[in-house]
Amino acid sequence: MRFKFNLLLSFLAILFFWHCSSKKNTAITQLQNGKWTQLQSVDGSQPVKRHEAAFVKVAENFYLIGGRRMNPVSIYDTSAKTWTNGAVSPIELHHFQPIVIEEDIYILGALTGGYPGETPVPNIYIYHTNTDTWTKGPAIPTDRLRGGAGVALKGDKIYLSCGIKDGHRGDHKKWLDVYDLSTQKWSQLPDAPRERDHFQSVIANNKLYNIGGRTTIAADNPFKNTIGEVDVYDFATSKWSTIKDPIPTKRAGNFTLLLGEEILVFGGESFTQESAHAEVEALNVQTHKWKILPPLPQGRHGTGAVILNNKIYTASGCGNRGGEPELADLWSFSF
Repeated sequence: MRFKFNLLLSFLAILFFWHCSSKKNTAITQLQNGKWTQLQSVDGSQPVKRHEAAFVKVAENFYLIGGRRMNPVSIYDTSAKTWTNGAVSPIELHHFQPIVIEEDIYILGALTGGYPGETPVPNIYIYHTNTDTWTKGPAIPTDRLRGGAGVALKGDKIYLSCGIKDGHRGDHKKWLDVYDLSTQKWSQLPDAPRERDHFQSVIANNKLYNIGGRTTIAADNPFKNTIGEVDVYDFATSKWSTIKDPIPTKRAGNFTLLLGEEILVFGGESFTQESAHAEVEALNVQTHKWKILPPLPQGRHGTGAVILNNKIYTASGCGNRGGEPELADLWSFSF
């Protein structure tokens, strides 16, 4: 009897594993068979062209925010299918990864000023979508300032990773800092295995992933020194590691999105080509294996991607490495 019971348990375990594996394979197949579609507003309105900026979702609306120059926030109403302009940023804010907390968009780890000697922004800035207003938030420790950093939210803590201190000229950092929203205190965590800037961080499965980017040196070639290695910080052990397989296409200025067990990496720029990268690649956080997804119809860097109602959206950014041309488009990806 015990033998039959154990045999039944083994069969059920195999069946469960097959079911889970089948669901995962179906999900990635759907992504690989997805299709990009350009969306037009109903009234001909467009977002303000920008790059080194951010594209985020709050509730049912999309927000293009920041970028070189002091831009108004561009707001896309997904129900009305129109773009409108919101408040202008209080200072020039660029080279940052935003986070959304309820109805507010937080900006930290940003740069301000002109190329190549941009300076790190010394405070957190917050855009309040419900009132279309900006506030200057808490200070960032002076000795830990940098821009082009990865930023990610876990619970009531914001994690600020790596970055560059001297604009596009150098002084790259391996730093990892955490800001506790409940106590309003900053703390230092172990350094990452390598410095990087112009990248984004993602938190998945109680781990923080640093993907893409470079170490920028304007005096040499600012598009060189792209980084393939993916560094991972385990919150459970407080230790860093580097996964075996690097990103298939090395690039900086890329943007990311977590979808289920896949970290999607979009676009970017590099020294290997004049046009911005169109590649979209997916890293499975369980297996740490990469898959290739349908590319962006128009390569871009310096923007973001969001998901709403089982579709992925991206907008604006720059179509070539560097700063031109800035784009004023909106795309959706159905899968």
